[in-house]
Amino acid sequence: MLDDLITSKTRIRLLLKFFLNSSTQAYLRGLESEFGESTNSIRLELNRFEHAGLIVAHESGNRRIYSANTSYPLYPEIKNLLHKHLGIDQMLEQVIEKLGSVEEVYLTGSFAHGSDGPNIDVLLVGNDIDTNYLDTLIDKAKPLLQKNICYKLVSKLQFKSTYQEMSEKDMLLLWQHKN
Repeated sequence: MLDDLITSKTRIRLLLKFFLNSSTQAYLRGLESEFGESTNSIRLELNRFEHAGLIVAHESGNRRIYSANTSYPLYPEIKNLLHKHLGIDQMLEQVIEKLGSVEEVYLTGSFAHGSDGPNIDVLLVGNDIDTNYLDTLIDKAKPLLQKNICYKLVSKLQFKSTYQEMSEKDMLLLWQHKN
C-alpha cells in the first residue's frame, strides 16, 4: 500500500525508523550500515524530512543525531498510516476482541526499533488467551503482510517481573485494556 504511494524505498524506511517508535534516534553513518544504502540518498531524504519539520536533529560530538518531531501536526496520522501499512491496526482490532483476557499488546524486535524486518514480533500480556484462534489469524495475515508474525504470551505477573524494565526503545505499546 505505502509502496504505491511513496516510491522512494529510503523514504519509507526512514518513516518506519522514526515514526513507529518516537524514541528512536539515528545518525547518518548508522543508517547507512543499517539500510545498506549510500549516505547520499539517505542524507537527501533526511534533509527533506528535516526541512519539512518531520524530524529534528541535534549535534552530539561529531555526529548529527536525528529523531521524529513528535510535535509535528501530522505525527499521529503518519504513525497510524505506518501501523496500517504493517497491518498492525487490523490485527489488533480483530484479534483482541476474540482472544480472551488481553491486558496489553507490545511490538518488540526490529519494528519496535524502527527498522523494517522480515518478522513482526508481538508480546501479548494477559491470561487465558486462545492460541488456536491466534495461530489461525496469523496464518491468514502472513501472506497479506508478507512478513512472519511471531508472538509471545506472558501473564501480567511475568510481564512485571521480566519485561517492565525494558526500555521504550525495545518495546512499543500498541494497545492497552481500558478499565
